[in-house]
Amino acid sequence: QVQLLESGGGLVQAGGSLRLSCAASGSISSINVMGWYRQAPGKQRELVATMASGGSTNYADSVKGRFTISRDNAKNTAFLQMNNLKPEDTAVYYCRIGTDTGGYWGQGTQVTVSS
Repeated sequence: QVQLLESGGGLVQAGGSLRLSCAASGSISSINVMGWYRQAPGKQRELVATMASGGSTNYADSVKGRFTISRDNAKNTAFLQMNNLKPEDTAVYYCRIGTDTGGYWGQGTQVTVSS
């Protein structure tokens, strides 16, 4: 059984910063990719950023230059540093990992950016 524990969400003013964390635990052989997705009210879940085990990254165009994904492989933890936040970044942010045995989602953490 794999568990993902997310933290770091909250309420911030536009232009502010937040750092999300996602710690994976349980029966994990190896994590190939760790990523963050988000879902705003009334919208589909969308990719924010992913990072492969080798370090390659992928970002949504809307967050490039503002968000940075990183990971600590030794601790099976991923981070999302979010700077210059905008009201349109308001959403529930979900962590997802891809392993040799499948993909797993976290429970989500709310990020609210006020104007």
